[in-house]
Amino acid sequence: MTQHASPPRGSTDKVQPIGPLPAWRSLVARADVRTLSLLGVLLALVVVGGITKPDEFLDTRNLQLVLTQASVIGVVTVGMTFVITSGGIDLSVGAIVALASVWATTMATQDFGFAGILFTAVLVGVGCGLVNGVLIAYGAMVPFIATLAMLASARGLALQITDGKTQIVTVDGILKLGERDSYVLGIPPLVLVFAVVTIIGWLVLNRTTFGRRTVAVGGNAEAARLAGIDVRRQRLYLYLLSGLCCGIAAFLLIILSGSGQNTNGNLYELDAIAAAIIGGTLLSGGRGTITGSVLGVLIFTTITNIFALNNLQSDVQQIAKGAIIVAAVLVQRRTASTT
Repeated sequence: MTQHASPPRGSTDKVQPIGPLPAWRSLVARADVRTLSLLGVLLALVVVGGITKPDEFLDTRNLQLVLTQASVIGVVTVGMTFVITSGGIDLSVGAIVALASVWATTMATQDFGFAGILFTAVLVGVGCGLVNGVLIAYGAMVPFIATLAMLASARGLALQITDGKTQIVTVDGILKLGERDSYVLGIPPLVLVFAVVTIIGWLVLNRTTFGRRTVAVGGNAEAARLAGIDVRRQRLYLYLLSGLCCGIAAFLLIILSGSGQNTNGNLYELDAIAAAIIGGTLLSGGRGTITGSVLGVLIFTTITNIFALNNLQSDVQQIAKGAIIVAAVLVQRRTASTT
């Protein structure tokens, strides 16, 4: 009969279990490393901005501008994070923002005032998301193709509505939100909206059944289906959510610019995807982080601001963004292999 070794008498040492860390501890460890890495990059950029242009970059008005500009693309990125977490992609977000902004700023819409502009922007965004969701979830179309078709269609319709002209907003309630008098404790209203969207997005992704289903669908759609999740309906809801975020972002952009243009939202899809990826959301699905995505947005917006203040060319800016994306992915691979 086999005898088990026991600690010597009088010893107070406890036998420690040997094995891998529990899944939740491993996930927390990776999340902490990613968040700290992104915070380090953001802090480094702030230092660079403070050294190169201390008076301009650290000015309160400039910092408010950075946060305001980050708010528009940030709201889009929150929706994109959900879509990518589920294993999908949405290339049409920029075009949807453009279409929603011009549709909401037509003279006919402005006749209904503040509520009419807000309702139209959100309705157009959700409508486009519905089309994407139906084509992908129930039409079995590849997300890349379906959203690419929406990108082309929405851009074309936005151009047709405006005839290539800028539509000026004349509604006082909209224009006043863009003025400094409307700031709350020095915080622009757009930033407050972005904060609310971010908090809600984090709670939904991390604290609700909807969020758990999103992660499950992205991790293994077939296993999720066998577990009783309606995968098609979940994907439909996710593209509706993405469209909703685009509608909100379009309304914020209208406040920021005081107009609607068919060129609005240009390359938003690339910025949103990049911000989500460097934030720690897996492009293949199954893992997403709202906090990381928001930090990614702040990093890209800060880079843009620093380059603008230093009168550097946009091509160098794009190279810098590309380098940051590569570095972020390498950090993710490294942390994943060590935890």
